[in-house]
Amino acid sequence: MRERALPSRLEPLFWEHDSSQLRWDVDRDLIIGRILTAGDWESIRWLMDALGRPALRAWIEQRRGRGLDPQQLRFWELVLGLPHHEVSQWIEASDPVWVGRRGV
Repeated sequence: MRERALPSRLEPLFWEHDSSQLRWDVDRDLIIGRILTAGDWESIRWLMDALGRPALRAWIEQRRGRGLDPQQLRFWELVLGLPHHEVSQWIEASDPVWVGRRGV
């Protein structure tokens, strides 16, 4: 992704930061994670356009889904074609409450 400023509509997601100081090369994980966990559909579309599906999939896989809740992981499993068994393992590893639950 080229160096690009965050759109002003994303600023509320980064309320504890000076969004004008956020830089993709330094704050990449923060930006991606915050948009995936708290962003609306327009924010996610911006991220997918800026990053691309393969890079977004790689980011989620490298982090083994950390920071995303089970519903978010299942959504991205479908959208990005993540392996079901791997997503299930990430969910189980993140919170033992989900172990043995059907459909998760």
